[in-house]
Amino acid sequence: METSSEGPVADGGASAPVTVGDGGGAAASSVPEAAVVGSDGAVAPRAVVAAPSGLSPSRAGDFMQCPLLYRFRVIDRLPEKPSEAATRGTLVHAVLERLFDAPAAERTAPRARSLIPAQWERLREARPELTELFADDPEGERLARWLAEAEQLVERWFTLEDPTRLEPAERELFVEAELESGLRLRGIIDRVDVAPTGEVRIVDYKTGKAPRPEYAEDALFQMKFYALVVWRLKGIVPRRLQLVYLGSGDVLTYDPVVADLQRVERKLHALWEAVRRATETGDWRPRPTKLCGWCDHQAHCPEFGGTPPPYPLPVRAAESAGREQGRMGPD
Repeated sequence: METSSEGPVADGGASAPVTVGDGGGAAASSVPEAAVVGSDGAVAPRAVVAAPSGLSPSRAGDFMQCPLLYRFRVIDRLPEKPSEAATRGTLVHAVLERLFDAPAAERTAPRARSLIPAQWERLREARPELTELFADDPEGERLARWLAEAEQLVERWFTLEDPTRLEPAERELFVEAELESGLRLRGIIDRVDVAPTGEVRIVDYKTGKAPRPEYAEDALFQMKFYALVVWRLKGIVPRRLQLVYLGSGDVLTYDPVVADLQRVERKLHALWEAVRRATETGDWRPRPTKLCGWCDHQAHCPEFGGTPPPYPLPVRAAESAGREQGRMGPD
């Protein structure tokens, strides 16, 4: 899943010391405590911050998109406003997960739609900040449209898969593995199906539209990441990776082989080495793209005339820690 429901564990661990000056390799200043930046820009001290301990697909994607974005999310933990699109995705994921609690014959589109109000209430209770989304909608018209859009996404799923014929082995499965290098990989898989023959299928729901063919490889990165973790944990290469795009009604599948997963592993090691160097030097450079227009952190980004928060800890080399066995199960 790796979207808005992702917590500190799935985010790649706790944070680390960093600073950015003009976007180059400026030296970091020493500040004994981490900083919390409020919506008004005020900086307040916070508890001790540790170095990043691993990667999830989302945080790996952040670093590849923009190292400074990774810093803002993992190191500084800057707050981000909830978005209607991301929250709708979280709601739809919750409904599809809960639907499998019902007996197979009762997994119908009407039943799935009926789950939406209760799951929306549960989300609001768990994340009170979501009430901000519709604070300026006193008549509830925009909220009604938003919920109707969630219903449409849920209904479309029934045209792509038949839940009465599925019995997932796992739903919202937390997985974590440590590679021989010491790099920890972790994430949350939407659904794992296991055939009677033992073949494994990893399924992920996307509430957006399927990418164009030239971008399919980027879309599959997350799935290959999960396949690598399962392979390293269980010694099993998943038979199929499946992306279900509810926004466009498409299903993208890929059957990985060991060579695929080895390539992903090498890529992640190179990525983690870059994260380690940035952690030690404090050099987290912004990488401007068209996605910058969607970023919540322009006020702190040098590309937009902003200044990053104070560096939370003295720059130092990442310390090695004792290794634990990998995990595959509830977080």
